[in-house]
Amino acid sequence: MCGIAGLFGYGPNAPPVDRDALERMTGAMIPRGPDGDGIWISDDDRTGFGHRRLSIIDLSDGGAQPMLLDGGRLAISYNGEIYNFRALRAELESAGTIFRSDSDTEVLIHLYDRHGPAMVERLRGMFALAIYDRDKRGVFLARDGFGIKPLYYADDGHTLRFASQVKALLAGGG
Repeated sequence: MCGIAGLFGYGPNAPPVDRDALERMTGAMIPRGPDGDGIWISDDDRTGFGHRRLSIIDLSDGGAQPMLLDGGRLAISYNGEIYNFRALRAELESAGTIFRSDSDTEVLIHLYDRHGPAMVERLRGMFALAIYDRDKRGVFLARDGFGIKPLYYADDGHTLRFASQVKALLAGGG
């Protein structure tokens, strides 16, 4: 099932990411992902992602999240299942992309790298995802068109908070 959570301080007066808040958010979702967890905070302390993992496709540490590309130029936290990820992977490989894992998450981050937000038009499945883009200084959030995978958010005018469950947003405070 997995669970995602994050904080994005986009306002000029936004405080730096509170690691403890992010850990409380992911801790509130342990039943969604009992197989592992991860926290990532950007170099500028303005963005942080958390993840609770239920290992299904790639059981190795290669599928651990949040997953980074190019040392943090892109970061992803994702929940879902992409039914056509193998076909998308084959397309990316034929274009020269080299993969380090068998994870559908890695396919998503490379797909975003190549197509930007338009990547979602190519996805068949159920998903909620967050991608940090250091070059754009932003976070891209998306979920499947049917809303099968939940994605809740709160915005106080300075910081955007998101999670797979409302209780995770509440656990983070703010």
